[in-house]
Amino acid sequence: MSLGKLGVWAWVDNAGFDGAADFAQQIESLGYSALWVPEAVGCDPFVTLALLAQRTTTLKLATGIANIYARDAMAMQSVRKTLDGLSGGRLIMGLGVSHPEMVSTFRQHDYGKPVSTMRRYLDAMEGALYAGPQPEQQGLLMLAALRKNMLGLAAEKADGAHPYFVPVEHTARAREILGPDKLLAPEQMVLLETDPAEARRIARGYMATYIGLQNYRNNLLTLGFDESDFDNGGSDRLVDAIVAWGDEEALAERVRQHWQAGADHVCIQALRKDGENGFDLETVKKLAPLTSE
Repeated sequence: MSLGKLGVWAWVDNAGFDGAADFAQQIESLGYSALWVPEAVGCDPFVTLALLAQRTTTLKLATGIANIYARDAMAMQSVRKTLDGLSGGRLIMGLGVSHPEMVSTFRQHDYGKPVSTMRRYLDAMEGALYAGPQPEQQGLLMLAALRKNMLGLAAEKADGAHPYFVPVEHTARAREILGPDKLLAPEQMVLLETDPAEARRIARGYMATYIGLQNYRNNLLTLGFDESDFDNGGSDRLVDAIVAWGDEEALAERVRQHWQAGADHVCIQALRKDGENGFDLETVKKLAPLTSE
């Protein structure tokens, strides 16, 4: 299955089910190849994608990411096969180990060593009993991977990697580790705001949760940032590396930089200026011409 060059990563819960379906139909008509939806503490992403599978025809439907602590391996394999059957193989199952802060605090599970835990989980999925109808086509399996060992596991056991909260420099490093034949699909936050002070203020609001999560911090430390870059909501250097802000050409250029660094597919997260989770449809429409580049 071709992933396509440009997709959209979006919190669609606040739009309601009909609003989410309308958004999916709009980005499909605009030429975007995939819609990525997260799993955190909101709606079940697979229920949402099951609805969107019925309301779209060609759009790839991706989890960015589904938390492996939320379902055992047999349940995840069942979900994968069921949604592949329902969508005609359009599911992109993005899996991740999430974060200790999310897994231990909110889900009250023991957080295991990320790479070995993911390896055991993938092995269990492969061997899981499934007696339902086999889908005619199977979609892609992607891992949320940031650092060397998880990227290596993605190259070994999956179709590729879906890094989140990363600068362009990470894309270049990830491509080296994955090799030439695996898919690389980084997420990129974009903000249509040309005033530097205002853009950074809005960006820091979205970044606040992520810079408090140790997995993201550790990854950024390997890319040349230091602890001071996490102070006061993030240094200008960090903010500018994570969130592309400016006019539409500035946003488009950041996407092109990821492609040039080795990304096969970039999923843009169009941030709202009011700071609320969701998506900015104006930005999505302005960047749609990139889908034909």
